[in-house]
Amino acid sequence: MIGIIGAMKPEIDGIKAIIENKEIRQISGIEFVCGTVGNVEVVAAQSGIGKVFAAICAQTMILEYKPDAVINVGVGGTLSDNLNVGNIAVAESVVQHDMDTSPLGDPVGLLSGINIVEIPCAKHLVDKISKATAEIGIKTENGIIASGDQFIGSPEQKEKIKRNFNAIACEMEGGSIGHVCYVNGVDFCVVRAISDSANGEASVDYPEFMKMAAENSIRVIKKFLAECE
Repeated sequence: MIGIIGAMKPEIDGIKAIIENKEIRQISGIEFVCGTVGNVEVVAAQSGIGKVFAAICAQTMILEYKPDAVINVGVGGTLSDNLNVGNIAVAESVVQHDMDTSPLGDPVGLLSGINIVEIPCAKHLVDKISKATAEIGIKTENGIIASGDQFIGSPEQKEKIKRNFNAIACEMEGGSIGHVCYVNGVDFCVVRAISDSANGEASVDYPEFMKMAAENSIRVIKKFLAECE
């Protein structure tokens, strides 16, 4: 079974719509839609925005549905000169840029308890998703995706995250979903379609760009699921 999590309706509704033999459950205030896409068993959920909602959703999904892998799909801001609106960032690893115990002598982003900064994504998922984006023809870059409970809207914030983590994109959920999957021993990957420049210009056309980017991320996941059959 593949678990798919998106924070907002536009990021996940396109997946829910193609699930057949649906079974819908409400758990912890989250709607989980379980069924099949082709021959692949899938469970999809809208977590809500931010790391806590995302972690609640991921942990609940793992305990209740026991997926073999979890894919976090959605939109994000670019931190890379190679990624523009509509392009795709595929995480090779995730970090939490707002985790900071550096006054105690720790590296910025160190996750106490598991004592790492970067949480690696499953290579087989990274490879399959990257193959799906290539076959669709969407420009893609693989690298580090940074998460935090902030909408990054200034050049100063963007440069700080790039400097600390060498990340290619930023968003608000993937790092916590990766954290939950890591401690539960579940394979995961994070996919982000670029919806804004993360440099202070995000508000100009954000609703339009977000809709287009979300559609691109859903196209990638549909292609990925088709390849899993």
